[in-house]
Amino acid sequence: MLRACSNENNYYGFLGFAMSEFVIEPNERIKRLPPYLFGRLNALKQAKRQADIDVIDLGMGNPLDGAPPIVIDKVCEAIRDPRNHRYSVSKGIFNLRREVALKYARKWNVELDPDKEVLACIGSKEGFSHMCLAMLGPGDTAVVTDPAFPIHTYAVALAGANVISVPLGNDQKFLDTIAMVCEHLYPRPKLLILNYPHNPTAMTVDDGFFEPVVELAKRFKIAVIQDFAYGETCFDGYKAPSFLSVKGAKDVGVEFTTMSKPYSMAGFRIGFVAGNRHMIEALATIKGYYDYGIFQPIQIASIIAMRHCEQDMADQNAKYQLRRDVVCEGLRRIGWEMETPRASMFVWAKVPEAHLQGKGTIDYAMDLMDGANVAIAPGRAFGENGENYMRIALVENENRLRQAIRNISRFVQSRK
Repeated sequence: MLRACSNENNYYGFLGFAMSEFVIEPNERIKRLPPYLFGRLNALKQAKRQADIDVIDLGMGNPLDGAPPIVIDKVCEAIRDPRNHRYSVSKGIFNLRREVALKYARKWNVELDPDKEVLACIGSKEGFSHMCLAMLGPGDTAVVTDPAFPIHTYAVALAGANVISVPLGNDQKFLDTIAMVCEHLYPRPKLLILNYPHNPTAMTVDDGFFEPVVELAKRFKIAVIQDFAYGETCFDGYKAPSFLSVKGAKDVGVEFTTMSKPYSMAGFRIGFVAGNRHMIEALATIKGYYDYGIFQPIQIASIIAMRHCEQDMADQNAKYQLRRDVVCEGLRRIGWEMETPRASMFVWAKVPEAHLQGKGTIDYAMDLMDGANVAIAPGRAFGENGENYMRIALVENENRLRQAIRNISRFVQSRK
């Protein structure tokens, strides 16, 4: 006869295992992700701030300048209307998608069908991740550059697919490398992921780059995703070309854009994907199961931003350009090497070996946080080819940036 257990531990003992041995295992896709390389940095930054130590945070491209006043006013107005408190639609309201199409026609001479070739995302990062889920699965392969923005690699892994890394480039040699991979890999890659202007390196491309990309995609029957998040954050008269402006681009791929960078609306979480209608439809199907769309006042305010905030965008770019010049000039004085970026909100700088003193960039970033109270992103966090480089985000004002460089300079001098 079974006896009632006097306590929970006796019960689990009766079943034949100790309560402490019970472990809930996540799916294998979680185990495929590497340790979060920013974890140690974020923990140290938080500890310092809790101790009231001023840390100048240049680690994340998180704009501090704020959205244009007209956008804020429109959010406040729209949020008072109870009709906007209801569920929206997962692909975005029609007027918003139409505004994206109008913007593409105005800025890049691209014709888009708002119904079938444009979709709104909860930030381009969410849209990109779910696009990978819609396009890829076990046995599939995506070609990704190294270095790369982490989600470009890990969204592929989360979809259960494999990553083939190729060294980042913006020339014919780079395209030849991709063609070689497509020719010799079986089964052939299903997806090519590009990102120009590039995060983290700020590498750019000129007119004419995407034509052979389209030809390559058609030749090898590989789909293309171009992350264009920094396409409107440009300096010195440079205008980043849109992938979709190339003839035939909509036949082979899509392009992601965002409100985060050009309009300083990062926390609003709204972005877009445009292009190939079959890829858009696949993403819309996935999103239809996952969400009910973006909070409608945010969508309405985004329409206003695209209609009326071109000058605000230009003013913001002028701020980033000035900050870029401050950072490049200051870091060159202490021996760091870099190309002056034509776009993005980052400077990608090579650290002298004498400064690293045999350490990798993750450990060096920890040293800078500890010894200089400056947070910057280690290049190794973006791939093996990022080692020896650091990414500096242009999110603070010029005075704070100058202070950060002084702190780094003093730290460097103290280690000689």
